Amino acid sequence: MADPRGFLEHGREGTEYRPREERVRDYRAVQEDFPREKSMRQASRCMDCGIPFCNEGCPLGNIIPDFNDLVYREKWEDASARLHSTNNFPEFTGMVCPAPCEQACVLGINQDPVSIKQVEWEIVRRGWEEGWIRPVLPERRTGRSAAVVGSGPAGLAAAQQLTRAGHTVTVLEKSDRIGGLLRYGIPDFKLEKSVIDRRLEQMRLEGVVFQTGVHVGVDFGVQDLRRGFDAVVLATGAEFPRDLEAPGRDLAGVHYAMEFLTQQNRRVAGETVPHDEAILARDKHVVILGGGDTGSDCIGTSHRQGASSITSLELLPRPPEGRHLSEPWPTAKKYYFNVSSSHLEGGDREYARMTTELVGEGGRVRRLRGVEVSFERDDLERPLMQTLQEVPGSEFEIPADLVLLAMGFLGPVKQGLLEALGVGLDPRGNVKADLRSFDTSEAGVFACGDCRRGQSLVVWAQWEGREAARAVDRYLMGESRLQSRNAFV
Repeated sequence: MADPRGFLEHGREGTEYRPREERVRDYRAVQEDFPREKSMRQASRCMDCGIPFCNEGCPLGNIIPDFNDLVYREKWEDASARLHSTNNFPEFTGMVCPAPCEQACVLGINQDPVSIKQVEWEIVRRGWEEGWIRPVLPERRTGRSAAVVGSGPAGLAAAQQLTRAGHTVTVLEKSDRIGGLLRYGIPDFKLEKSVIDRRLEQMRLEGVVFQTGVHVGVDFGVQDLRRGFDAVVLATGAEFPRDLEAPGRDLAGVHYAMEFLTQQNRRVAGETVPHDEAILARDKHVVILGGGDTGSDCIGTSHRQGASSITSLELLPRPPEGRHLSEPWPTAKKYYFNVSSSHLEGGDREYARMTTELVGEGGRVRRLRGVEVSFERDDLERPLMQTLQEVPGSEFEIPADLVLLAMGFLGPVKQGLLEALGVGLDPRGNVKADLRSFDTSEAGVFACGDCRRGQSLVVWAQWEGREAARAVDRYLMGESRLQSRNAFV
């Protein structure tokens, strides 16, 4: 146990951000680092619970009480080793994970939970600074090969695990840079891309081969893929966005959120976006449809581009600030009022609002018309979507020069790779593969991450990548020595 009285003597000190007036002028990370003493003090609040629910709250099964104890005792290198034993990329989760581990913290029953996410970031940050994070080379090479299609967190985790098992791994990415969602979907102010690049260099030294600009199923044939590798892992993500069905959708100035975010990430990386394709918020009234993480990222990016006003519209009612009745401790909170660093920078957030029409002038969007909606609720006070009703007399109209659709994703893109492979799909349109074997309907083809489970979290994607790698290793070798955290195995 870190400190038997730590949770009694110290309150929670959570993640802090750079001052708003400073951070909205650049795209550097908004998150502040903890001094070593503060990290140790926060780690001391860990109670060494008889049943550490944080372990179960974390999809990866991070051994949280152990690394908290090691940080408190200033055994930072041991803490780094313990953290990496379950988490390939703790810098990713330490920056962008919503921390379901903290939501399951026993201390959180009647106090503020331990600052697990921040401690995790401090461990890996110091690990890089001190040179403790090095390439991990396999004990032997198996002579077997695997292709990983997609380089987001699921694909990268699968690739690193398979390489460490001794297989020859090639990651195929359709974009011009490796990273998938981490590279192009998450703004630099939440995850600076140098954080990704240093991990990719470790993977290269371990033997992973990265090939960019390879769009499998479009400019690289599926038959060539199957002939060239002993196994294939699909980690293509869930890139098919939910669209808006309302008059005026085809007006100029209405875009999917990922088009907007990807462009800005490319600019920050030094790339040139053609003027006639530019999507910019400067001096515009920006309206964002959708109140999740993607919508929040659009808010932060719009602030930095100099928007005149920013309004976020969410269809569902405003969620509670604490736990909802349907999500008791220690379950992960999904329906709660989230306040991100971008929300703290300003803008209006409106709930129970439905867009009915986009109005344009000269072919460009200029106004958004909508109406308030209401819902009946079930026994646990959850809104029932099928009961949506418009509130009479609640029609409204707001200025809208740029409308960003951040309403979630409907699964992986089917055209090209998935259709050519002929893999089966589940009722939701995701690649069908179970949690035991991760294998698809096509022999030697496996699936993991958002393309299998649907839109989800970076931490779940990493778990899926690790478990899929173990399944592939077992398929190639008859058994696997890779660590598993899968209750189904």
